[in-house]
Amino acid sequence: MLRPRHAALVALAALACGRPPDPPAAASPAPRGQVWLSPNQVAKAKIRVETTARRPLSETLITGGKIAFDDLLVSHVFSPVSGRVTRIDAELGQKVEKGQALALIDSPDLGSAYSDLVKAQADVIAANHDIKRQRDLLGAHAASEAAVEQSEDNQRKAQAELERAQLKIKLLHASQGDVVSQSYLLRSPIAGEVVARNINPGAEIQGMLSSANIANELFTVGDLGRVWMLADVYEADIGRVHPGDEVHIASIASPGTTFSGRVDFVSDVLDPTTRTAHLRVTVENPDKKLKPEMYVTATVSLGERPALAVPRTAVLRLGDESIVFVQIGKTETGLLEFAPRPVTTGAEEDGWIEILGGLKAGEPIVTEGGILLSSQV
Repeated sequence: MLRPRHAALVALAALACGRPPDPPAAASPAPRGQVWLSPNQVAKAKIRVETTARRPLSETLITGGKIAFDDLLVSHVFSPVSGRVTRIDAELGQKVEKGQALALIDSPDLGSAYSDLVKAQADVIAANHDIKRQRDLLGAHAASEAAVEQSEDNQRKAQAELERAQLKIKLLHASQGDVVSQSYLLRSPIAGEVVARNINPGAEIQGMLSSANIANELFTVGDLGRVWMLADVYEADIGRVHPGDEVHIASIASPGTTFSGRVDFVSDVLDPTTRTAHLRVTVENPDKKLKPEMYVTATVSLGERPALAVPRTAVLRLGDESIVFVQIGKTETGLLEFAPRPVTTGAEEDGWIEILGGLKAGEPIVTEGGILLSSQV
């Protein structure tokens, strides 16, 4: 009487060669948990056996990140003076050059600064005239040395006030003219694109130099041709990540597109709350597909390491368990003996799965057709 398992094996072999199964011959049954097949049955069922070996696997670290402006390519524009916006010269998305006008502000602060400059210039001229007059009088014995010294002191004070007024005008990024004006032209400090605008014509604004200390950002000008990817690395992984490591970045906004860069900074200080270190990658972004505040997935390449790995097709998932069929030997009659073996798997890469436990290098395993054997166990 042929046992069911042996009958199934015969049917399997017959099915593989495309003909009805032959009547089975009497044979010793395989032990429970094993499958015995002849070399001919293995060939017809297209079961492939390969020897396990160690191979280099790329080690990676996957973490979440966020896109941000490159600090050297973005400027948050504030007004140094208080006043009323009378004109907007730059619109959202507009490209601007360094020094190009963004808005015109009618500012009493600027008028006061110009007035102080003109007054200081006049005081210096008057002080120079007084020195010349006092020196002439001293030469004619009509003035004292003390009067000349007093005149020289006044000239130095006037000169100091002039320099202070000039520095204030320079701080306001205004031209040093002879005309008192309240029209302040807010200019872009860098070349880039207007990515944010927070003012409208007629709005009253507070300047950075005012005592109110509530100045608001009016424009954001940035260049998105190069951006930063900021991510966090857990404490256990800090020692594995180094500046120069290659990083591949993926975004759900650009499926199928990978952005590449290299780690250029790893923080030496941990965040006390998250216990993570900050990581920064500079990414070229010529098509501007990466936007500031966009969330991305970053894969950090940590180099290669030797590992025992098998083809992905060799590993079968049975519930929560992973198994590999191993050729454990050959019977006296020439049948090949196969048995499932539980394994512990690790990283996966390009069709290979790392084996952490359950196999040794040099063992013959089934890399194709294992699903047919699993139905017979």
